[in-house]
Amino acid sequence: MEIDPHNLPSEVHVLQQIVLQLLQTVEDKDQLLARVQHQLAQLLRNRYGQKRERIDENQLFLFAAQIIAASQRASTATSGEESTADSLTSKEKKESERRGHGRRPLPKTLERQRVVFDLEESQRQCQHCQTPMQRIGEDVSERLEFIPASLQVIEEVRPKYACTKGCGVAAAPKPAAPIEKGLPGPGLLAHVAVSKYGDHVPLNRMESIFQRHGVELSRKTMCDWMAAGAELASPVWERMKEIVLTSKAVQTDDRPVPVLDRKLTRTRTGRIWTYVGDRNGGPYIVYDYTGNRSREGPEEFLRGYHGYLQADAYAAYDAMFKNPRRSLTEVACWAHSRRYFFEAQTSDLCRATVMLAYIQLLYEVEREARNATADQRRELRQAKSRPILEDIKNYLLAEKPKVLPKSPMGVAIDYTLSNWEALLRYTEDGDLEIDNNRAERSLRSIVVGRRNWLFYGSDKGGRTGAVLSTLIASCKHLCIEPFAYLRDLFARISTHPHHQLDDLLPDKWFLAQQNASSAHEET
Repeated sequence: MEIDPHNLPSEVHVLQQIVLQLLQTVEDKDQLLARVQHQLAQLLRNRYGQKRERIDENQLFLFAAQIIAASQRASTATSGEESTADSLTSKEKKESERRGHGRRPLPKTLERQRVVFDLEESQRQCQHCQTPMQRIGEDVSERLEFIPASLQVIEEVRPKYACTKGCGVAAAPKPAAPIEKGLPGPGLLAHVAVSKYGDHVPLNRMESIFQRHGVELSRKTMCDWMAAGAELASPVWERMKEIVLTSKAVQTDDRPVPVLDRKLTRTRTGRIWTYVGDRNGGPYIVYDYTGNRSREGPEEFLRGYHGYLQADAYAAYDAMFKNPRRSLTEVACWAHSRRYFFEAQTSDLCRATVMLAYIQLLYEVEREARNATADQRRELRQAKSRPILEDIKNYLLAEKPKVLPKSPMGVAIDYTLSNWEALLRYTEDGDLEIDNNRAERSLRSIVVGRRNWLFYGSDKGGRTGAVLSTLIASCKHLCIEPFAYLRDLFARISTHPHHQLDDLLPDKWFLAQQNASSAHEET
């Protein structure tokens, strides 16, 4: 409705309607401005600010009285927090004493070269009485040196023998190679894989590095090598997937990755999914790639799995949870819920800080239960976390009518209340976690790599990246040197019996290497 300020109507009721319309327009504009300011604040924080969602603990003290008063019926919580604080303080002191200061000793596994700097014969006599001096000991200092890597050509020679009567020719069989009729040995193949997916060095940079060694290797050639290596390692990836899906609870999350599409003038968005099992599912991190974020990807990966699935509130999971044939139980993540309140500080600092303080109390209980058994952890959560959760729910229900539904605080409250049953589920079983941060941490390497190699060349390249990243990330999680593992894997897998595939899993492989090393030292 357009209003001419020079020709206003004289009727009072019409003027009142105009005033109401203007007030509504101003309110809508204010809400839009608040949302835009909130989005701008989050963009600036993501671009220039600190990524960790830390809060000033001094702010929590402002609301301590309110939180303690609301949690009075959980009288044991206060003593639990004090004991937790004391244990944390003593733990921090022990860690600081353990760390100490000064240079750390170099690993004993490094190769050492002994260089002796001795006195000359004339200097081994006493300057006062000219008596020969005797050796009483030595001073040893260490200096760390770097020996550049080198490429080596291995000539595989097979002498040929012929019958003098012309019956035929014989030669020794050619040893199995990672890539049939291919140039790379298992060490070179492992080096390229670890450099790209472990150290995040793009293939174009490796192309320049190899040129400095006098070898011309194009990035397209190395890309084909990675695809062949992933094809070789696929049986191990499949076995790791099977073991992860034996877990009682599986954590999952995803990240977008750019994918080159020849049909488009720009990249499109694919997805890398991570699946992390519990103690029963092996210490593996398994990645999967899909060309989009539809539910078909996780649905296919989790086919046949029955248990707890902990993830964010992605709508594609809802159909899987509602399907009675899937037997999947949803477990929500308190870290995701906390993030909504953390971001709402820009528009509603008071309510956001209260909620962050409540959630801090939940995590204090988790710290106290860190080294407890599953049954002890469940009992502790029932005794201390459940009363806090009831206070949180009552607080959110009381504050919900006071905030705008589309405001950052309104969205945070709606997210938490709509997923309330799933957010409570971790208190029902001591084997469950309060969040799926283990899955989120496993995706950091994908995010770091994405900034370096920029995009996958195709959907097949995404699959290659998922397989090789699975092996490398699992090795890093187990503190295994990924190059040594992949070099041995590529050398053996083409002739390794399929029924002994578990011997090539990272943890089983590392245990076998340790046993072999111990047996060699004993002999």
